[in-house]
Amino acid sequence: MTFVTEPAARNNVVLSAAQLATEESRATATPMMEQFIEIKANNPDSLLFYRMGDFYELFFQDAVDASRALGITLTRRGQHLGQDIPMCGVPVHAADDYLQKLIGLGFRVAVCEQIEDPAEAKKRGGKSVVKRDVVRLVTPGTITEDKLLSPFESNYLMALSRIRGGAEPTLALAWIDISTGVFRLAETAENRLLADILRIEPRELILADTLFHDPEMRPVLDVLGRVAVPQPAVLFDSATAENRITRYYGVKTLDGFGSFSRAEMAAASAAISYVEKTQFAERPPLGIPERESAASTLFIDPATRGNLELVKTLSGDRAGTLLKALDRTVTGGGARLLAERLMSPLTEPERIGTRLDSIAALAGQPSFCLDLRDVLKRVPDMPRALSRLALGRGGPRDLGSILAGLQTAGQVALLLERGTLSDELSQTLSAIRALPETVARSLGAMLSEELPLLKRDGGFLRAGADADLDEMRALRDQSRRVIAALQLQYAEETGVKALKIKYNNVLGYFIEVTALNASALTESDAAKARFIHRQTMAGAMRFTTTVLSELETKIANAADRALAIELRAFDALTAEVVAEAEAIKAAAAALSVIDVTAGLATLAEEQAYCRPVVDQSMMFAIDGGRHPVVEQALRRQAGATFVANTCDLSPQDGEGNGAIWLLTGPNMGGKSTFLRQNALIAIMAQMGSFVPATSAHIGIVDRLFSRVGASDDLARGRSTFMVEMVETAAILNQATDRSLVILDEIGRGTATFDGLSIAWAAVEHLHEANRCRGLFATHFHELTVLSEKLARLSNATMRVKEWDGDVIFLHEVGPGAADRSYGIQVARLAGLPASVVARAKDVLAKLEDADRKNPASQLIDDLPLFQVAIRREESAKAGPSKVEEALRGLNPDDMTPREAMDALYALKKQLGKA
Repeated sequence: MTFVTEPAARNNVVLSAAQLATEESRATATPMMEQFIEIKANNPDSLLFYRMGDFYELFFQDAVDASRALGITLTRRGQHLGQDIPMCGVPVHAADDYLQKLIGLGFRVAVCEQIEDPAEAKKRGGKSVVKRDVVRLVTPGTITEDKLLSPFESNYLMALSRIRGGAEPTLALAWIDISTGVFRLAETAENRLLADILRIEPRELILADTLFHDPEMRPVLDVLGRVAVPQPAVLFDSATAENRITRYYGVKTLDGFGSFSRAEMAAASAAISYVEKTQFAERPPLGIPERESAASTLFIDPATRGNLELVKTLSGDRAGTLLKALDRTVTGGGARLLAERLMSPLTEPERIGTRLDSIAALAGQPSFCLDLRDVLKRVPDMPRALSRLALGRGGPRDLGSILAGLQTAGQVALLLERGTLSDELSQTLSAIRALPETVARSLGAMLSEELPLLKRDGGFLRAGADADLDEMRALRDQSRRVIAALQLQYAEETGVKALKIKYNNVLGYFIEVTALNASALTESDAAKARFIHRQTMAGAMRFTTTVLSELETKIANAADRALAIELRAFDALTAEVVAEAEAIKAAAAALSVIDVTAGLATLAEEQAYCRPVVDQSMMFAIDGGRHPVVEQALRRQAGATFVANTCDLSPQDGEGNGAIWLLTGPNMGGKSTFLRQNALIAIMAQMGSFVPATSAHIGIVDRLFSRVGASDDLARGRSTFMVEMVETAAILNQATDRSLVILDEIGRGTATFDGLSIAWAAVEHLHEANRCRGLFATHFHELTVLSEKLARLSNATMRVKEWDGDVIFLHEVGPGAADRSYGIQVARLAGLPASVVARAKDVLAKLEDADRKNPASQLIDDLPLFQVAIRREESAKAGPSKVEEALRGLNPDDMTPREAMDALYALKKQLGKA
């Protein structure tokens, strides 16, 4: 076949997978294309990486899609059914880089390898095709390669199941990270399904095709997009679920794992089946499924997660998030654990207290904490290395990671024994001590200092690890020296100083002596038995020996034999490591806990955070609270100090329901920052972290809602105001008396009186029906009168100062209500033209005139366009202003610097009065 580099555009229609699978298509295909079509038919939803020599080739629509996604040249290879066959390819050695891009774009890839030696195919005939088959499906949720994974993020595959039969269908989620072995389950409900999914942030969500096409699922699936992948409903069959799970773990019953609902087992079974489907014969070392209770974690709805920018900003960046501000971890496992804790804060004071005790223990021993962190920096990502080894995708460096991890864990254990530990840290020490020393000894005795990436490259066993390997390496690398030594030995034994060992392509290695010296090798019976005659030349004779023949064979096969010895050793070491998978994963998890704890202790010391009191009360008292992200940003950018504020939403006299603050004040005054910081402090406290405050007492928050900012959802036909109302409705319908609700500017997206009415009713509902703790920021100053009617509602305001016509924002919160919003002053700071600002002041003065029944009607004819022209004419008639007159009277050349400065201040004062 001839390859060309022009696009496959002679025939514009590319055959679909269905068209390729027809009998006519297969009957008219070349043997190779017939094989491709057959394999593609079994993997219609994946791009097929078809191995041909040193390349993975893609054909037909796969080639078109891949060339566009990867930015590589689309070529063609022959024709099929009268149409050009589009083709593109990627080198095998660089496949991971291309896979990373495809997976990032949401593609799934079926990797099709040659499963026999091409020489075997030739034995069947010249036109025989090398046997090929798919050995692995690469999907976003099942990748394990270092290049494809972020070290700081988990990579979850999630399964969603639904069981009908009761009054309401039961929903359950199972999520697995095959790169680390994490396996968890939880029941969920329709009204919290999306929130629970986004809490985990899976890279791939599988669900039954019947559920995928259910109209009731559209709101959830529209948000998830390509993350959701339909699968055959049989994968989610609850009747066979238990058998699938027990078969995977090699047990007879699940009783030892815990108690699971039918929906949870269906989800777990589907996740396991999908892993087996994508990994084929290999089996990742999954942990035992752990059940999570919905009541054990703080519920945070999707809108709140986005508004608070917990792990990514609204623009999708990591910088500027709470996670970035808190992260002081030094290991990949620690970074992932920190993100998990942040996304799933606890609602159990005892577990929170355990975490806080650990932070307090390390914060009280700063030098000990510093030593721990220095050692932890050397901890590699053992769980991911272990997973690759178990799946048969590991390399020498993965064994090296396990060795380095075991050695570093031992150093951490020695350090921990010297410190004062909390109960949690003592448990981590026990897990590390349980590591098998034999594995570390075996790896240390066998592995070289410098390790290659791929095991096929060899060279990863140290000298002295295996005697046969040392011999093969000597033959391979020092064959000349070995032959020279043998030549010297034979010369001394025969007494023929001119004896030479030579080599040619016909005889291989041979011994050559002159005809005059040949008698020394032929006269005695012992010589004849030892030296075998090979060839007689005009002036020389050639011989060989059994030793030389064996040596020649060894030299010829030394490289292959050396690699074979190393590969056998690699398999043996891998088996030894995988056999201790549970102990290694437990120790790795313990190291991650230590890393997170030490990082949060360092953060607390560095940023002067306090330990919060977290209990089952209804308290919410934060003294000197700060926004953790904004405070750090201010320090980095300008060395400025963040203005701390107090927030107390605790019940009166410590009993009953919590309070609601109605917060008024100017734009740019800091209302949104104050709202967010209190929500973030609650999250930090319940994830088990010290908080940015002087003191904090927080009664457990069961649900956190935040309605801050403005955005639309045009794809679903929702305006900014509609999105605002949908989110507000979710809050009013779901908040409980233990919830914390943060609302900012409700009702501002519509007409003034409509918005005021909605805001008024929302405040009343939060107070009377939800009875929650809350912060309600608004520009509707009319709402402040509600404090006289609602017992738990208090007015608070952002303080400002006015000086010479300017507004100074103090960013302080105090009791009371603002009398105005200072919007025009903010508009001036934003750079609106002076004429617009002046006109706005005039309009505002008239609108605020209490004597006018309908001031707006008198403004209609007072068009700003004409007012600007009128003012210009009036200004021209009036002559120069006082400022201009003062300027004319100044002579800068005659003024001292002090006089010039005084004159400038005087002009500025005149300008403020003008």
